[in-house]
Amino acid sequence: MNVLLTGHSGFLGNVLLTYLNVNCFVSTVSRHSGDYNIDLSTTIPRFKEGFDLVIHAAGLTPEKATFKQNKAPIFEENVLCTNNLLSGLELSKIPKMFCFISSVAVYGADEGVLINEDSELKASSAYGISKIQSEQLVLNWCKKNNVICTILRLPLVVGSNPHGNLGSMISGIKKGIYFNIAGGSTKKSMVLASDVAKYLLKASEIGGIYNLTDGYHPSFFELSEIISSQLKKNTPKNLPFWLAKVLALIGDLFGGKAPFNSVKLCKITSDLTFDDSKAKESFGWQPISVLEGFKISDNN
Repeated sequence: MNVLLTGHSGFLGNVLLTYLNVNCFVSTVSRHSGDYNIDLSTTIPRFKEGFDLVIHAAGLTPEKATFKQNKAPIFEENVLCTNNLLSGLELSKIPKMFCFISSVAVYGADEGVLINEDSELKASSAYGISKIQSEQLVLNWCKKNNVICTILRLPLVVGSNPHGNLGSMISGIKKGIYFNIAGGSTKKSMVLASDVAKYLLKASEIGGIYNLTDGYHPSFFELSEIISSQLKKNTPKNLPFWLAKVLALIGDLFGGKAPFNSVKLCKITSDLTFDDSKAKESFGWQPISVLEGFKISDNN
């Protein structure tokens, strides 16, 4: 199978490339490396060959955006990236399948339990809006060109050297400055990058919109125990809710830029999980629990 993969140098893209290289002939698109050195946010690509499957995993995340100089607004860049890719494919050969890596950020939820794919898309962040608009572009384009369309909405993606909140937790535990709040009982959906890679081809052959999670939704306390054990550190201490509330109110006095405030406290202490039963029924999604499959890299 000929596959085109965008974003292969990213955290998830690198794992996807490793799995795809086993069974597919993979061409890659990236700003700085790959078979096509192209900035999709500014350029419509010209492909030399046709592809059976296109996997679009490229784009700015909020974390990446902070390090990109002279950046367009994140929603504009991500949507332009998607639109230019689709335009480029029309100039070569229309693929049989298209898989877009999206995010549960499209739901715009800070709390909720087992949110499913039929839930309203209420994102208000630039990142969430960019994913909603990109999804719609892909859906319309695939319908127009009779392409099997798959959209994977992912929560926090976990691997051996994770970024984002999990990376911050690892760093905090390593330095002895991480605390669980109110017992750390809050549950969040996560998914192993390796599971996404393992099932991506199956999902792409069927098409549809799917949430993918590990099916267990670990709590902060469970994660901190696993991380502490692997780092050979003591399990983090608990910060009582009343004290966290006081610190959050102090943070409120400094505005939205404060590292800790009432908004952040609410997010930390509210469950946010997503339902992946549709993927289980459609293509046999059987993920490994993050608590089982997560191993910290020696470089972390």
